[in-house]
Amino acid sequence: MWQHYSDIIAQSYSGYYNYLLKEILYPGWHNYFYWLLALSLLVWLLEIVFPWRTAQAVVRKDFWLDGFYMFFNFFLFSLIGYNAISNIAVDVFNNFLSRIGIENLVAINIKSWPVFLQFLLMFVIADFIQWNIHRLLHRVPRLWEFHKVHHSVEEMGFAAHLRFHWMETIVYKTLQYIPLAMIGFGISDFFIIHIIAVALGHLNHSNIPLNYGPLKYVFNNPAMHIWHHAKELPDGKYGVNYGLSLSVWDYIFGTAYIPHTGRDIKLGFENVEQYPHSFFKQILEPFRRSKTIKH
Repeated sequence: MWQHYSDIIAQSYSGYYNYLLKEILYPGWHNYFYWLLALSLLVWLLEIVFPWRTAQAVVRKDFWLDGFYMFFNFFLFSLIGYNAISNIAVDVFNNFLSRIGIENLVAINIKSWPVFLQFLLMFVIADFIQWNIHRLLHRVPRLWEFHKVHHSVEEMGFAAHLRFHWMETIVYKTLQYIPLAMIGFGISDFFIIHIIAVALGHLNHSNIPLNYGPLKYVFNNPAMHIWHHAKELPDGKYGVNYGLSLSVWDYIFGTAYIPHTGRDIKLGFENVEQYPHSFFKQILEPFRRSKTIKH
């Protein structure tokens, strides 16, 4: 058994290392690394040409820190160990299912559906699951300590999209795994969905005056998402505007909140000024603070 898991770890490390090397050395249309770089440069250029907060510097506070978070969370975290750990977890879970007589989790098989409908269903279901997980990150005190890293942003810009603690990746992927596995998607490559989500996330956090007109009730946008990061929340609220790509869930479930233009509101949380400002201190802070949370 241990040899089996050792092989998984070794294959995971070598496989992801080769994948990352190929991403960097061989640009292509299905290349996450250069799509992320291109999208980031494009949205940053739009921020420079069409700034919403005109007094905000082009290289805003913590700009380079957020840039490092982007590449750490997208690539380095998997190389450090997430890819190996997740592969082992999936293998253990599948073995557990086999022992209790479950050979296939698929409850709804949509392989025969048109590709466009498969993409659309995947996008909508994944976003709804993420919306619910996002609410949990605000409601559960221990999870909020990890999510605080994302809310420590004091000046908003596109790169703030991917400033988040690596523990969030584990929480999201764990809670998403079973619901998405129960749908038999026939598409092996969800690259397009992923790129769309990244682009929308960049725009939602950007310093660009966008609200999409009537489509603001469907898609998240900077004018809405800025209130999610507001330092002052409505009384009794853990958070507002939880939508990631889509805003429709907030309007349906009553968590939408845009009292007025939020262009110049203060961002963060109480005493955010005292929160660590370096990558390693921010990564360690949730573990330190979680010890003080009462059971």
